[in-house]
Amino acid sequence: MVRRGLLGWISRVVILLVLLCCAISVLYMLACTPKGDQEQLGLPRANGPTGKDGYQAVLQEREEQHRNYVNSLKRQIAQLKDELQARSEQFRSGQDQASDATSLRSGWDREPKAQADLLAFLRGQVDKAEVHAGVKLATEYAAVPFDSFTLQKVYQLETGLTRHPEEKPVRKDKRDELVEAIESALESLNSPVESSPHQRPYTAADFIEGIYRTERDKGTLYELTFKGDHKHEFQRLVLFRPFGPIMKVKKEKLNLANTLINVIVPLARRVDKFRHFMQNFREMCIQQDGRVHLTVVYFG
Repeated sequence: MVRRGLLGWISRVVILLVLLCCAISVLYMLACTPKGDQEQLGLPRANGPTGKDGYQAVLQEREEQHRNYVNSLKRQIAQLKDELQARSEQFRSGQDQASDATSLRSGWDREPKAQADLLAFLRGQVDKAEVHAGVKLATEYAAVPFDSFTLQKVYQLETGLTRHPEEKPVRKDKRDELVEAIESALESLNSPVESSPHQRPYTAADFIEGIYRTERDKGTLYELTFKGDHKHEFQRLVLFRPFGPIMKVKKEKLNLANTLINVIVPLARRVDKFRHFMQNFREMCIQQDGRVHLTVVYFG
């Protein structure tokens, strides 16, 4: 009997414990279950929309406030910049007035002297560059050769008389200098001060060829030839760049109608070269001009 009563009491206690655990589990699940969107967040404002529309309204309001704040800061920065610029201009104007009062008299005295010194230096560079007269050299290899150029090609003679002239690519800076020289010559030809009112305008198509050479201690000398108004007339300009702006040295009109041109060609052991020369001479001189005279002298 006692044994049966003990087993019944233990079974009742176990059942009660199981029921108690189930009740506690149910209460825990109810307490920890997340609430819905409408229950979790309150209303954004008293009379505003609820749910997703309410969140969008709040975000738009915050964004508008942030934008207004940024615009206000930008206006303040612009005002500060304007004030700083005004203060800087006032300070600069006061400083300039003070310096002008002290240096005005000395500037008047220095300007004519500086201009005269500059002109004297440029004239000296022109004289050294053998523009008007040449100088005597010990040998022909000491002469600085001229390089020939057109609008499309440049023929260089870099090693003096030891090699034949040949066409080579030119650096961009050197090509820009040649283009600048041609443009300066065209400006001089088309200048209303130096040309007649009825003169035709010169263009780059009128440029025939030019020669130039650069001496390290003097500058660059240019001689440019342009087509004239008639068949045998040409315009030649001499420009000089003394490591500075280009300056015009001489401008002259050439009439080559009665000019005699001598061509010297060595013939010894050069029969093929002479045959090629005669072919070019026939095409360029006889067929185009006709007023030529060729003298061939064979010696050696």
